[in-house]
Amino acid sequence: MSLSRRTAVLSTAVAVAVGAGLFHACAPTSQSGGIGAAADAAARTYVAPGSYDEYYAFMSGGFSGQVAIYGLPSGRLLKVIPVFSQNPENGYGYNAETKDLLQTTWGHIPWDDSHHPALSVTNSEHDGRWLFINANNTPRIARIDLTTMTTTETIQIPNSGGNHSSPYVTANTEYAVAGTRFSVPIPQEDVPISDFASKFKGAISFIRADKPGDMKVAWQFIVPGFDYDLARAGKGPSADWIFFTTYNTEQAYTKKEVEASRNDKDFVMALNWKKLEACVAEGRASDWPSEYFHNVMDERTHTARSERVRGVKVLTPGDCPDAAYYLPTPKSPHGVDVDPTGEFIVAGGKLATVIPVHAFSRMQQAITDKAFDGDRNGIPVFKYEAVNFCEVQNPGLGPLHTEFDGNGNAYTSVFITSEIVKYTLPGCQVVDRIPTYYSIGHLLVPGGDTRKPYGKYVIALNKITKDRYLPTGPELTQSAQLIDITGEKMKLLLDFPTIGEPHYAQAIDAQLIRDKQVKFFRLADNAHPYVAKTEAEVNVTRTGKTVHVKMTAIRSHFAPDNIEGVQVGDTVLFHVTNLEQDWDVPHGFAAIGSAHDAELLIMPGETRTLKWVAKFPGVYPFYCTDFCSALHQEMQGYVRVSPAGSGTPLKWSVGK
Repeated sequence: MSLSRRTAVLSTAVAVAVGAGLFHACAPTSQSGGIGAAADAAARTYVAPGSYDEYYAFMSGGFSGQVAIYGLPSGRLLKVIPVFSQNPENGYGYNAETKDLLQTTWGHIPWDDSHHPALSVTNSEHDGRWLFINANNTPRIARIDLTTMTTTETIQIPNSGGNHSSPYVTANTEYAVAGTRFSVPIPQEDVPISDFASKFKGAISFIRADKPGDMKVAWQFIVPGFDYDLARAGKGPSADWIFFTTYNTEQAYTKKEVEASRNDKDFVMALNWKKLEACVAEGRASDWPSEYFHNVMDERTHTARSERVRGVKVLTPGDCPDAAYYLPTPKSPHGVDVDPTGEFIVAGGKLATVIPVHAFSRMQQAITDKAFDGDRNGIPVFKYEAVNFCEVQNPGLGPLHTEFDGNGNAYTSVFITSEIVKYTLPGCQVVDRIPTYYSIGHLLVPGGDTRKPYGKYVIALNKITKDRYLPTGPELTQSAQLIDITGEKMKLLLDFPTIGEPHYAQAIDAQLIRDKQVKFFRLADNAHPYVAKTEAEVNVTRTGKTVHVKMTAIRSHFAPDNIEGVQVGDTVLFHVTNLEQDWDVPHGFAAIGSAHDAELLIMPGETRTLKWVAKFPGVYPFYCTDFCSALHQEMQGYVRVSPAGSGTPLKWSVGK
């Protein structure tokens, strides 16, 4: 047989083998049980009408920039929380009250890319206060109040070239910590890209997060110009530390899919944040002239305010020795996670053939023994064998992200072979695996990143859904799969579609937050400058070319409901207060014509503002957009627009 013929046969054999392997991992298969198994799975995920789910799951919206709330085990979508993107459903990011939450040094940025939600914790356990989420494109972090399920605070991160590895909270939510995905010149300057190795740096940012309304960049730690990926704070004995994965330790800047994959090992970076905090307190940090925006929703006025912050404290490895170390880790690691005991540090190398498990106690001993293999830019690199506890063999191809069930088991998502692998710790033995559909990214065990996981389900967050749902043109929905982990073998119970591209998710016991939900805002506490707390307080006033309408909404009318005297060229600001003091009675507001915002969706006791520009003479309707009563259709009114300079007097009416 000729060489070319042998090559062709070998290539075909390899292709068939790979195809068979991928088909075995990816193809829909019966979970051994037929109708009986399907009925059992349906019963396990059924939530009867009027009953509640066990868990709230908060999934990042990826390129939607938002957060979606799902109930588990039902998989029902409960709400989309607007965070980093404008939302026409309720006017978030458009109207005057919320627009400043999207303010940055680049101006008002109405979109972003959100990846990694993080629930607040006390002693590394869920406390039900807040959810944090990152913005990758224009580096920011947001706080979501879990009593209102709304975004209440955002902060921009300076000196960052992409906020992917973010936010990860420390053991008592002292800090939300963020890494740099794309290293850049810090401070920014015009340099040749070929100077990458000498000029480009990364920054690890510590954002003070334990006081709502007072987030601030406490300090930044300058690190070598690698790409910094996922992170996880320690717990228990390792609670003073946080661990980041890094890739591109080659410091490549072109054809990175090749050039950034040459090294057999990259790193997990271990940072002693308590030591860094002490170094800042001792005055070792430098003051850099950075700028960023901090934006807060005022609870009294229900209106966001922005402040420009100047200056940030910066530490380098030389300023705070013995605070940072690199743990060699195979290869191009994406995820890093710390088990519930705080001892085991598990990394997922996208191109690795094993799952490396490092031990915190071995790392501490290696520091004492100075078991180093050189350093990178002043950060010591451990000898691999000094810190590695074990390598989990045969995990599949492309391990990414790990979480834990609290019963001595770890679960790792495996991208290339589309599966979840289960193994024991400290045994380091694979005991089960289950296929996913398809190309799983992150996974979630409810509470699986805490000291006390709930340990009932693992949820696969998948990238591709070919043949799983009704087709919807070139773009298909994203997918999540709910898998039972209470038995010896994992069992698929449900898959359900998700919004955007959910990268990561967090889930919390519903009982921790269900009964803390705010049902309405007290009208008496509303301090909005244009609030009308009764219909007697409504009015229409003119200041130059701006007309302010103080309006109320209640089932089932607006006051005023007829407005005259607006002229072409006027800007009309409708300040609408919802007078309801009952749960789940929002009102909507929209005006036909030149609205420069989306609609308003006004919660009970809240005031929101719609900007409307009068462009043409005529009479234009406005109306309620949210069904509120049997007379919802009658909840409407008119604004009359006269030619500029006309003598039509400004007047309004409430009823006849």
